[in-house]
Amino acid sequence: MAPDTTNQDPRHRKDDGDSSSESSFSSNHSVTPLKKLPYPKSVFFIVSNEFCERFSFYGMRTILSLYLVDILLYSESDATVIFHVFTMMVYFFPVFGAIISDSWLGKFRTILYVSCIYALGNIVLALAATPPLNFPMRPISLVGLLLIAIGTGGIKPCVSAFGGDQFTLPQQAAQLATFFSLFYFSINAGSLLSTFITPILREDVKCFGKDSCYSLAFGIPGVLMVISIIIFGVGRPLYKVKKPEGNMMVQVSKCIGNAISTKLKTKGVSKASWLDYAEEAYGSKLVTDVKRLMKVLVLFIPLPVFWALFDQQGSGWTFMARRMNGDIAGFTILPDQMQVINPLLILAFIPLFQYVIYPILNKCKILTTPLQRLVAGGCLAGISFIISAVICLFLESTFPILPHATNGQLRIYNALPCDITIAAKELAEGNIVIPPGNNYTNIDIEVLQRRTFAYTASGCGSTEGKFIVTEKRSTAYLFNQTEHPAYELEDNVDKNKNGNPKLRLLLGAPNPVEIKIVNSDGVEQMRIDSSNSSMFGLRPDNYTFKFGDKYTYAADLKLGGVYAMVGHQSDNEFKISLHTVTSPNSLSIFLLLPQYIVMTMGEIMFSITGLEFAYSQSPTSMKSVLQACWLLTTAFGNLIVVIIESAEPFHDQSKTFFLYAGLMFADMIVFSLMAMRYEYVKKEDVDDTQSANDNNNGRRDSEKLKGISNVAFTTTDEKGLNT
Repeated sequence: MAPDTTNQDPRHRKDDGDSSSESSFSSNHSVTPLKKLPYPKSVFFIVSNEFCERFSFYGMRTILSLYLVDILLYSESDATVIFHVFTMMVYFFPVFGAIISDSWLGKFRTILYVSCIYALGNIVLALAATPPLNFPMRPISLVGLLLIAIGTGGIKPCVSAFGGDQFTLPQQAAQLATFFSLFYFSINAGSLLSTFITPILREDVKCFGKDSCYSLAFGIPGVLMVISIIIFGVGRPLYKVKKPEGNMMVQVSKCIGNAISTKLKTKGVSKASWLDYAEEAYGSKLVTDVKRLMKVLVLFIPLPVFWALFDQQGSGWTFMARRMNGDIAGFTILPDQMQVINPLLILAFIPLFQYVIYPILNKCKILTTPLQRLVAGGCLAGISFIISAVICLFLESTFPILPHATNGQLRIYNALPCDITIAAKELAEGNIVIPPGNNYTNIDIEVLQRRTFAYTASGCGSTEGKFIVTEKRSTAYLFNQTEHPAYELEDNVDKNKNGNPKLRLLLGAPNPVEIKIVNSDGVEQMRIDSSNSSMFGLRPDNYTFKFGDKYTYAADLKLGGVYAMVGHQSDNEFKISLHTVTSPNSLSIFLLLPQYIVMTMGEIMFSITGLEFAYSQSPTSMKSVLQACWLLTTAFGNLIVVIIESAEPFHDQSKTFFLYAGLMFADMIVFSLMAMRYEYVKKEDVDDTQSANDNNNGRRDSEKLKGISNVAFTTTDEKGLNT
C-alpha cells in the first residue's frame, strides 16, 4: 500500500511527480524525463481569430459615439447613455457565455455559434449606416449593437481558455506561457491598429454623397469578424475539444441559494455563519471557499466607480476632443484617434511600474500593499477627471454665445456695392452703417417669443422692411438686390457637431454663377450655385473658391469655425470677404495628454493590482467566479454613467466631470475604511485551509467539484487588464 500523504503539511509534502520520480529511481535507478511535445499548431488559428475579433470590436467602438451623434442625430448626452449601455452589456454577457460554454456547448461550439451572432451584428450595423438602403437607421443600429454585445460578451470568457486547452500540462507549461504572450500581443495589435485606422476610414473616405463613410468604417470590422470565424473554423481538425464539465458560477449560486432557503426553513438551530446551512448539501469545502470568496467580493462593491470614469474615454473625452484643435505640422489628429493613447501608454507603463516605480515605492515603504495601490489608482482616476474638468472650463470659455431664453440674435449682411444706412430706432440708437461686404451683429437682443423692428435702408437705393427676431434663435438678413428689402436667412452660429467648419455663401452677383471649391491638393470637393445661401460643412483645409472662369478666392477654414463669405460686384470686379461668425477651435487637442497619462497610471495601479489581490486572496476553485464578478464591476460602472447622464444634473460638461471626480474620491474614502478592516490571507493559510478541507471532506467533495472551474476566468485579456 502506498503511504498516505493526506495529513502531511503541504509546505513539506512532495507533489505526485516528486514521489513517482523517487520511487522510480529507487527501483529502476533512473528518472523518466517528461516527453517533449511539439508546439500545437492549432493555437495560431486561435491567435489569428483573436486579432481579427479585437480589430473588429475596437474599430467599431472607437467611432461609435461619433456615429450616434453625427448620423443617428442623438444629442451628446443621449449618445453617452447609449454608448455606456452597450459597454455595460459587453461586460454583462460574459457571465452567460461562461455558463453556456461550461454547462452545455463547450468552448469550441460556443465561440463558433456566438461569433456568428457577433458577425451578424457587425453586418447589421454597417447596413444601417448605408444611406441608399433607406433602413430605419436608429432601430436597426441599436439591434446591431445588441447583437455585437451578445457576441463579444459571449466569447470573451472562452477564447483564451480554449487556447489554453490546446496544451498538455505540465509538459508544455513553458509553451503555454509563450501562447499567452502571443495572445496578449494579438489583442494589443488589433486594438492599436483599429483605433488608429478606423477613424481614418470614417473621416477621409467619402461615400454616398456624404462627407464621411461610416458604412465603410463599420463594414471593414464586419469583414474582419467574418474572416475571424473562417480562420477559427479552418483550424477545427487540429483543436483539442474538451466536453463541458459544469460551471463554478452556477455551483456557487446554488450553494448560496440553498443556504438562504435552508436557514429560512430551519428554526431553533444556530450556526456561526448563514452559509453553514448549505454544508449538508454541498460539503464544507465549497462552503468554506464561498465564505472566503464573499470576503473578497465585499471589497468589490466600491470598485464600479473607477470603471464609470475609465470608460468615458470613449464618450465624454471623445466629445471633448472634437471641440479642440487637432492640427499639428499639417496633419490633423481626429478626436476618436485620441483613444489610441491608452493602449500605447499601457505597453510603456507596465514595465515602467514593474521594474522602476514599484521597487522605488517598496524601498520608501509607500503603497506597499495591494489595497493601498488600489486606493492610489482610484485617486489617480479622480485626478484625471479634475484635469479634464479644468481643461473643459477653458474649453467652454471658447464656445459661441448661443441665443437663450429671453434672448435673440441678429446679423445683417451687405452684399451690395455701396454702403447701407439702416434706421431702426428700436434696434439701435442712431443709424447703422454697413460697408460693402461687411455685416452688423447684435447678439444681445431682449426678446419674449418674437420681436419686430421696422427699418428704412438707403444707399444704392431706398427700401423699407422689418427685421423679425425670435426668442432662442439667431436670425440673419441679407441685402443683395438694389431697392429690395433684405431677405431672411436661417442662421446657426453653433459649431458643427462633427467638428468640421461650416460655411455659407452670401453673394450679390447680378447673374447666378457656379462656384467650384478646390482643396489644397487641387481636388475639387464640391460645386455650388451662387444663389444658394444654405450652410454646408467642409473638412478643415485651405480652399480655393473659383467663381466662374474669372475670379478666385483663397480661404483657410479651421476646425470648429463657422464662416460667412460675402461677395459683391464693384467696378467690374467681384470682391470677396470672409467673416468668422464663430471662432474655430483654439485649444490644442494635445492638452488632453495629461489626463490620459494620469488615467492610464491609475488603470495600471487599479486593474492589475486588483486582479492580483483578488486572485491571491480567493480559493483556487473560486477563480472563475472571481473573474466573472470582476467583469461585472465594469458593467455596473457603466450603469453608473447611464444613471448620471440620464439625470443630466448639469448643463456644463465641466461640472459633470467635477461630479465624477468627487464621486471617485468619496468612493475611495469608503474603500479605504473597508480596506483598513481587511485581514490579508497569507499563502501558507491558503495551503493549510486547502489541505484541511481535502482531509475533512475526502473524495466526495473533490469529485463533486471536479472540472467545474472555467480557466477562461483565470487568464487576463485585453492589455492584460480588463476585457
